[in-house]
Formats: sequence, C-alpha cells, structure tokens
Amino acid sequence: MVRSTLLLALLVSCDSGTPPPFYVKDGFLRDSDGRAVILHGANVSGMNKYAPYLDFQQAPDIARMRDEWGMNGMRLVVPWAAIEPQRGVFDDAFIDQLALRVQWAEDAGILVIVDMHQDLYGEGFKKGGGDGAPLWTCDQAKYDAFVPTDPWFFGSLDPNVEACFDAFYADPTEFVAAWKHLAQRLVGHANIVGFDPLNEPSWGSYSINNFELDVLSGFYEKVVKAVRSEAPNWVAFIEPSSSRNLGYPTGLPKFDYPNVVYSPHSYDRNAEQGQAYDGSHRTDIMSNASKLRAEATSLGAALWIGEYGGPSTLSGIETYVQDELDSIDSVAGGATYWDYSDGGYGLLSATPAEMTTITRPYPQRVAGDSVQYAWDSTKHTLTLTYSPKGSAPTLVSVAPAFRPVASVECGGCTFDFAEPGVRILTPPPSGTVTIQTP
Repeated sequence: MVRSTLLLALLVSCDSGTPPPFYVKDGFLRDSDGRAVILHGANVSGMNKYAPYLDFQQAPDIARMRDEWGMNGMRLVVPWAAIEPQRGVFDDAFIDQLALRVQWAEDAGILVIVDMHQDLYGEGFKKGGGDGAPLWTCDQAKYDAFVPTDPWFFGSLDPNVEACFDAFYADPTEFVAAWKHLAQRLVGHANIVGFDPLNEPSWGSYSINNFELDVLSGFYEKVVKAVRSEAPNWVAFIEPSSSRNLGYPTGLPKFDYPNVVYSPHSYDRNAEQGQAYDGSHRTDIMSNASKLRAEATSLGAALWIGEYGGPSTLSGIETYVQDELDSIDSVAGGATYWDYSDGGYGLLSATPAEMTTITRPYPQRVAGDSVQYAWDSTKHTLTLTYSPKGSAPTLVSVAPAFRPVASVECGGCTFDFAEPGVRILTPPPSGTVTIQTP
C-alpha cells in the first residue's frame, strides 16, 4: 500500500507522457529534457542551525553563487526547531522567510534541496554542539545530564543523546507532520528539486550494523510518503547513517519508492580533526568516492555529496579541497560545499586558491548517458565524455574567474558561450568535449 502511494505521482506522469521536472534514471538526476543534472553549490548555511535560524544572505548574496562562483545548487539548512518551536504550533512566519530565500534562489537560477538538519539530536544538547529537534521533543533531565565531548561529534555516543534518538525513531509522528507541513508550504517553488529527510542520522543505542536496515529505512519511508503526499514530484535525497562517515558501508536496502539520490557526505577524518593535509590520503578519498558510487548504483539511486569542505585555516586546505572535488568528479557525483558563511569552513573565509578550486568548470546539464568528466588543474582543461541523447543543449559552467574560454574542441559540434559559460548546441560526434580556460 505504501509503495503504491509513493509510485502514484510517477505513474501519473508516465501515463500522461509528461516527465516530472526532475527524476532519477540510469544513475543520474535528470531534468524534463532527460539531461543528466550535476549539482554543484553550497550549503546555506551553517548559521541557519541556530536561532533566529536564518543567516545574512539576501537576494544579491544568493545570486552571487551563480554569477560569481558558477554554482547551480543550494542545500538549504532548516532545523525542526525553527519550524515547530512549540508542540503542534508551526512558525509560518519563519517559513514565509524561508520561502522568500527559496524565491531568491529561483530568481537566480539556483536549484534547492531542503535539508532537515540536526547535530547531536537537538537544541537540548546545544552546550555540546547540538541543533535540530526542538526542546520539547525530549526530557530536560537528559539535557541536564549530558556532558560535552571534544571533538563535539563524539557526543552522539552519550547515553542521553542516544536515548533521545531512540525515542525519536520509535515514534517519528510529529517530525513527519512537520515535514508534511513544510512541503505543503514550499511545494509551489519550481526550483526545489527535492528534500533531505534528516542530516547525518545517528543510530542511537541501536546496533550500528543493523540500524539502517531495521530502523532508518522504515523511518525514511514514512517521511517520503508524507512529503510526497504534498509535493509528489520532489526527489528524495537519502543519507546513510552517520556511521558512513566512519567508513562503514551503508546497510540501506534498495528503496521501494522511485526517484532517489543517495546523499552521503565526504570528509577526511584527520582533516576534520584539524590535522594538516599533505595529500597522502588522496588515494583513500578517491577510493571512497568509488565506493559511494557503487553503493548508489546498488540502491538504484543517483549520487550527490551533500557536504564536503574544511576550515580555511587548515594547513593544506587547497590540496584537500582539490582532492575531494577530483574524487567527486571522478564519479560524476556533484556536491555542495559546507558552507556559505564567514569563518570556520565558510566560503567567505576561503583562501584564493581554495576558492578557485571550488568554482572550477563542470557540466551542469548533459544531454546524454554514461556521463564522465574531469578537470585538469594544471592544464586548466575540462574533459567531458558522454553518449549524446536528445536535442536539448549541454550546459557547462565556466565561472567568471575562468573566462574567457581559450578553446572548445568537440569534433564538429556547434557551441556558443552563453550562460552558464559554454553551451554545446549539437552533439559531439566523438562524444567528447574538451574546454580549455586561461
């Protein structure tokens, strides 16, 4: 019955002959023209985790993502506490402000994934870095007994945090209702591609090896059903358990509902703890990306890295970000940087070399299958290979820092230099496009 409900929107689209605005097929997120959509952008923003739950960004700041940095995607950070500060009382004034930011993104040509964010369960554990669930969702006694840790993320192993997670998964009714309300309010925005049900879900006190199969998959099914009852065309950006960040392969089963993007995060553990990055982990990072793509394939999903990045003060940050992006590009994954803010990991604090790496050229929409691409930072060359299909143009982002384009080689295709940088108007006979920048 659940599966039938979740499949309804897709079947209606297929019966009418009209594809949905975005869907997943053959390993890629696709648009209504069937083009593979590669999302590169930023999380907006880490400061949204804390009251008043909206960072500094105004319409010009959102437009800057596209106009200056060549981005086309935004993971919009939203904590449950902002939506439902009191049990059963939704803050629609806040949601109006959230919708305004989605509109600014739409005006700027930025696609949005709405992320329900949490760290250490919720605001009751704020003294240790917690955010997400409102205070009323768990017992004050557990908040009071919590002891912060260093690094902060080990706080998820505190029995008080575990107990709150356990109760949350046992009865997610109110959380599901909050998602349903949010979807109802935002469904009118055509630039919302989809939703990320829960950031880095912890396993609580459950067995780390069985949590995804026994608990998380059922939890996701409830959220997806509720959201798609209001927004049937939204793609589900499904994260593995936070154990994936520790190197555990995902235990999620293949989904019983369509249009899923597998959405893990990619961080080097040593860099996350502030250790200098010298490039010696590049092989591990590349290997991990290959494993993530294999997991996405086994799940019948596309792949998108919801978070990557590092503090601008990290020694070797430029090399680290380059290795992360090389790995993501090697599996045609797309990604959003953590995060668009000032200080810490923020884009506004990035070194010039780091920012150049983050904004390097990439394909945004590819009219074909078997998409592969790679950026050579030494030769300043993007090589895109695909099996052409359809008549829509292939769009390649070339941010202003990489203009004017020095050359485009495509074996006789036609192209121009319209936004977002280069448009391939007719298919390359060889299936390969090479773009060189200054």
